Amino acid sequence: MAKKDKGAYVYSTNPDFEISDVTYGGQTTLAPEKQLLTIQRTNKGHGGKTVTLISGFIGKEEDLDALAKTLKSKCGTGGNAKEGIIIIQGDKKEKVGEILQKAGYKFKYSGG
Repeated sequence: MAKKDKGAYVYSTNPDFEISDVTYGGQTTLAPEKQLLTIQRTNKGHGGKTVTLISGFIGKEEDLDALAKTLKSKCGTGGNAKEGIIIIQGDKKEKVGEILQKAGYKFKYSGG
């Protein structure tokens, strides 16, 4: 059984496979306690300005955007989210860690 979705084919030799087993248009979002996010401070690729990167989010783009909006609001700064990475302007590593911990996310610090 094969199905075309945005130029990609899904195929299984499993006789019990059903096309409903495949989630199209994105993946489901893991619960916060099952996520392991990485928080890192960097200035590479950002015009020399310091930013805080949060990576490792597994889920839908809408949920990533919602988390980014919460972080930006509570940190009182700008930023954006795309391709599973949240960028928060400024050195907000500790503040982001506190916010994620209160929300139930597991995380680790990386780099400087």
